[in-house]
Amino acid sequence: MIDLTICPEGLEHAVQRARERNIIIPTFAQQKNPALIPDRIKAELAHIGLWDITPRNLFRITWKNEPTAHGGGFGGVNYIELPPELTGVEARIIALVGKWFPTGAHKVGAAFGCLVPRLVTGQFDPTKQKAVWPSTGNYCRGGAYDSALLACDSIAILPEEMSRERFEWLKMVSGEVIATPGCESNVKEIFDKCHELTRDRGDDIFIFNQFEEFGNYLWHYEITGHAMEEVLGLEMRPGERYAGVVSNTGSGGTIACGDYMKQRYPTSKVVASEALQCPTLLRNGFGGHRIEGIGDKHVPWIHNVKNTDVVTAIDDQATIDLIRLFNEPVGRAYLKKRGVPADLVEQLDLMGISSVANVLAAIKTAKWYELTSKDVILTVWTDSMELYQSRIRELREAHGEYTELDAAGDFERYLLGESTDNMAELTYPDRKRVHNLKYYTWVEQQGKTYEEILRQWYQDDYWTSFQTQIDEMDALIEDFNARVGLL
Repeated sequence: MIDLTICPEGLEHAVQRARERNIIIPTFAQQKNPALIPDRIKAELAHIGLWDITPRNLFRITWKNEPTAHGGGFGGVNYIELPPELTGVEARIIALVGKWFPTGAHKVGAAFGCLVPRLVTGQFDPTKQKAVWPSTGNYCRGGAYDSALLACDSIAILPEEMSRERFEWLKMVSGEVIATPGCESNVKEIFDKCHELTRDRGDDIFIFNQFEEFGNYLWHYEITGHAMEEVLGLEMRPGERYAGVVSNTGSGGTIACGDYMKQRYPTSKVVASEALQCPTLLRNGFGGHRIEGIGDKHVPWIHNVKNTDVVTAIDDQATIDLIRLFNEPVGRAYLKKRGVPADLVEQLDLMGISSVANVLAAIKTAKWYELTSKDVILTVWTDSMELYQSRIRELREAHGEYTELDAAGDFERYLLGESTDNMAELTYPDRKRVHNLKYYTWVEQQGKTYEEILRQWYQDDYWTSFQTQIDEMDALIEDFNARVGLL
């Protein structure tokens, strides 16, 4: 269970800070269904930009924002279906779109799920502690943003090789930005920095480690899971089947939506994807890669491996070449020439680099299971190319102008030619092998217990027990808001 013990002193400080800074916190129920948000807050949002640093944007931590940069209201889930002309498979691939969250990435939700329960219980004291956000990119952005909205000081930690846009934005929002050695795969270096901060600053900081914080898992289970269920309700036609959800593993948070969906659709699959250059789940491997934001070389503590059906690995070169195909003018013109609908082509910049990897993993899954037009696969576009324009410029400088010949080659090789290599359908022993990898990171290095890693595998209600805590968390949020007295 997630610890929801009340710490009176910290809670009183948090309430006072919220009262002084005009902070009202949304409930999980309101994030699932913005119709529950008070009308006066919706009226305020009509004059606020999506990325503005104002407490009211806490209410925009939802999949249901109107897709506009300023003053938008709420509607249905933002999603896009990819046609066979683009994917080369008959199966219907539908992606939830993360660009329309504040910061342009869905990680503000994961950070909210970690920070808010600690805040409304008083376990985190915003008047005495700084919130530390260890990340491979978007999570520390989301954490810094949520911290700013909740009047908390923050420290963002991310690898030095992440995109320039991330660092430039963080310098404006986070109180402190720490760049650790390496790329997306260098998660241990991030953990080492957290240990160093704990040693040097002690009680002055609170580390929200997305790889072990079950608030990350729970936000995606409850909010992303419900959003996927709603999309299926709108899109699935009579006689069609929901095949499953495909997600990069990353922190182990987003893929938790698969647990929710499998409870609703027991025959559906949960497909975990990673970079071929760092095939930790697939081959117990290691390495560096360029699929930004999906830190690896370990199995996240919050990844429910026992519920994972398939593991696949995506070549990072495919994602790098496809962002050029999807975003260069010549690439877009070629796609239209090949019959991809023009209105869809103009929206392909809604896919960031890891989003492209999710699409490729979905194509591989459709081919693996020989899915047809009666099958629906769900995935997530975690962020958009808004965060990676510097990468496009770097590719032009390194490789020259993008030509129609380049576009033809990338389209045929990486989309129509995507194969079922570097995939594994997991047996019970396979799942246990992947789960056992947690021992080396979490028990040997990060202080988890041998007993708990066994409970994760053998205790029937380990993963379902905290799924029931949403109502309790919402009650704590409502009590917090009542004490603040602004509603």
